[in-house]
Amino acid sequence: MRSKTGALTVSILPSMLIAAGVWAADSAGESGRESGAPNPLNNVYFGEQHLHTADSPDAFAMGTRNSQDDAYRFCKGEAIKKSTGGGYTVQKKTPYDWCAVTDHAVMMGLFPMTLDTSSPLYKTKVAELIRSGTPEDMDAAFGIIMASVQKGHPPDGFDDMALQRSAWDAKKKNTNKHNAPGKFTTLIAFEWTSIPYGQNLHRNVFFRDDTGPEMPFSTLDSDRAEDLWTYLDVQRKAGHEVFAIPHNSNVSNGLMFPTVNSYGQPIDKAWIERRAKHEVAVEILQTKGQSDAHPALSPNDEFADFETGFKHMLGTGGVVGKIDNSYVRNALIDGVGWQEHLGANPHKFGIVSGADAHTSFSDNEEFNYTGVHGINDATPKARLSGAGQTAGEAAIVFGTPGATGVWAPENTRTEIFDAIKRKETFGTSGPLIRVRFFGGWGYDEDLVKGKDFVKKAYADGVPMGADLPPKPKRAKAPTFAVWALKDPNSGNLDRIQIIKGWYKNGYPWEQIYDVAWSDGRKPAGPEGEVVRVVTTDGVNISTNYHTIPAGQLPPVGNTVDVKNATYTNTIGDTQLSAVWTDPDFDPSQHAVYYVRVLEIPTPRWSTYDAKALGIPPPAMVPATIQERAWASPIWYTPDPSVAKKAPSYPGLRNYLSE
Repeated sequence: MRSKTGALTVSILPSMLIAAGVWAADSAGESGRESGAPNPLNNVYFGEQHLHTADSPDAFAMGTRNSQDDAYRFCKGEAIKKSTGGGYTVQKKTPYDWCAVTDHAVMMGLFPMTLDTSSPLYKTKVAELIRSGTPEDMDAAFGIIMASVQKGHPPDGFDDMALQRSAWDAKKKNTNKHNAPGKFTTLIAFEWTSIPYGQNLHRNVFFRDDTGPEMPFSTLDSDRAEDLWTYLDVQRKAGHEVFAIPHNSNVSNGLMFPTVNSYGQPIDKAWIERRAKHEVAVEILQTKGQSDAHPALSPNDEFADFETGFKHMLGTGGVVGKIDNSYVRNALIDGVGWQEHLGANPHKFGIVSGADAHTSFSDNEEFNYTGVHGINDATPKARLSGAGQTAGEAAIVFGTPGATGVWAPENTRTEIFDAIKRKETFGTSGPLIRVRFFGGWGYDEDLVKGKDFVKKAYADGVPMGADLPPKPKRAKAPTFAVWALKDPNSGNLDRIQIIKGWYKNGYPWEQIYDVAWSDGRKPAGPEGEVVRVVTTDGVNISTNYHTIPAGQLPPVGNTVDVKNATYTNTIGDTQLSAVWTDPDFDPSQHAVYYVRVLEIPTPRWSTYDAKALGIPPPAMVPATIQERAWASPIWYTPDPSVAKKAPSYPGLRNYLSE
């Protein structure tokens, strides 16, 4: 048996709509944002924590010439000309508050030197291939780069440490140039790109200060996570506060959340504590897909099959990796199993999202998407061609970049870093949905109705990313307060869900609860319910009938005109909120809770491209999607007097439900 999705609710509360559907600043906890004064209740700041420029070898080989400077300016909202063709001048509809450029540490900044006739790299074989400008030669250059990373040996001429140090120093200097406390934040960062046999074990590394390390740590130094952690320890001793964030676990071949270490030995408490110390968050979505859940692991989750088109391990020519130990939901649940079994949790992650775009641009808006891999997907025609173009996958299966929201007192480097470290973060599939999530033992049913919602929620409980305080003797179950507000430039909200994972008798279990939803719908009764679903492609109207299982919420509907790539916000709500009590709580079971917020259906980027070309949307991907946000978890740990210890180690992919 595997997971069973539920649709149970407690205390569904009405929205507090004011003019234009925006909450009062004090209730949302953003009263200090415009004044510049630190807000003790925290403001939300949206940004990018995973972005590549021409300084990344693979991006340069794909034709990207836009710089780190362009990346920061784009995130600020400036219009920038895209270097890879298509005639684009790109500009975000909504600027970001902060940005971290995470170019690959391996050979960082060296490839732009291949265009400089005075550089020793100008006459190398890779440089000649890149300068030819043909897709075939650039693909060949990309292949050489990928092979060198996997083998741990740079191409001839690209092992000059003096050149690498000068490139890194220039990147740090430029990052500090764009950092403007209170207005726009940048973080010194890089990507450690471990990819043994095409298995994605990448981590992005972030620094709190304005000096950063003398040199980044690359896979040419080591491709083992344990060695990266040692590097991070060394940096802390040198005065550089630092953490790492893993990404693309969906193509890790089961190695991102393993039961053994890099040497094949069973992980122990010491290993778990090292990982928890160094890796504070996990990237749940980026352009290579989402890593939240997989329909084969959570078959009763009707929303699990979202942006799952990227299936192959990187650079393998089509090898499909294992999904076990590759998805965040299962990792979070196994984490509480490890806590139960060994007394430590290796997967105590906050949640973030990102781009992983290799163009210098975080195209997070579906209607404003211009591709993420240089010349390979620079035009609508190239993006919709269906040909294998990047890392063995067709451009059509890549999604738009995600966005990360952090709750922080002010927009400064230290506060953004600290917010991610304490896990008061959420990730989205692109839209700037606002999400609040708190947990406690006695929240009132009307908590989210009041002006002092956030103040009381902090005072009487904990925010996303934290542990529930010890259970009071009289408390029967934890209560959770959740609130979400739509992105003004995107679809209305369909529902809010709380996803619970726990361990019972040594086995992982999961349950999904719909806790707030739009349009006055009611869950299906004991006999289920047949619903009529009408869709249109702009010319034809299709009517289908679906059976809704007992307890499940009917679909919100679909207003998308596929032919014209339009939709209307005549369904859904601008905001949703609830106070919810876990109806299935067992004080002896370790548990984890996180939030998923869903929008109504809207056109996918590929549908906008099809409209631009005057052709039907490609059949190999959905024409519509339901954008979403995920809030960092809240954890429950039983008192030792009642806790039950797992009889065997976690990690078994056998998810159960009562």
